[in-house]
Amino acid sequence: MKNVRALLLALPFCLSALFAQKAPSPGASLDGYRFEFPCKGKMPDKPKKGSGCQSALVKGDPFKTDNFKKVVDFGGQAGTRYAVTLRVRGVVEPMMYKNGKMDGEHFYVGGEPNNKTYNIYKIDVASPKGHFFLNRQDRVGHRIFTIDYEKTIEIDGGSKITLSGDGQNGKLISNFSKLVVPGLKSVAQPYHGQFIQLDVLKVEALK
Repeated sequence: MKNVRALLLALPFCLSALFAQKAPSPGASLDGYRFEFPCKGKMPDKPKKGSGCQSALVKGDPFKTDNFKKVVDFGGQAGTRYAVTLRVRGVVEPMMYKNGKMDGEHFYVGGEPNNKTYNIYKIDVASPKGHFFLNRQDRVGHRIFTIDYEKTIEIDGGSKITLSGDGQNGKLISNFSKLVVPGLKSVAQPYHGQFIQLDVLKVEALK
């Protein structure tokens, strides 16, 4: 009887330890997330240079349904701000943005889209409030290219993060050169369409 009573008294502490072990680390919901704009059908054996394709995302009006969105919880301790270093890799088409700030060749902080037809890749952080675009270029065109860069952004513990893409018109530039991101094995390549994968390299609590 004493053993049973001791077990019951210890149970809450055991459960607390169990849930603590399973609690996701800050940034875990971002690690490995992939933005995807797949093309319809199969990749041609010899795609034409500069060719486009129809977006496989479209389920109705191509100007309203060529998009996706996922909201995740960053995790971490409420009241703590974290510096999160992301690796951004993928195969994308160019897109222009304005009224924000360039940070490197492809990363754009704040602002808004500056074209009505090319693909938009966006990270929106609720706290501290801010957003980031991932495929910035000075001009658009029927081009496709690989990206592989690192950026550090700040995210508060417990913040919501919205990961979204918008193709705007039901079409995209196909991966006509069959480009491959070296070392990225989590997605079948060459990818028939476009994608960006996020990997969390480091999360540090700021003092």
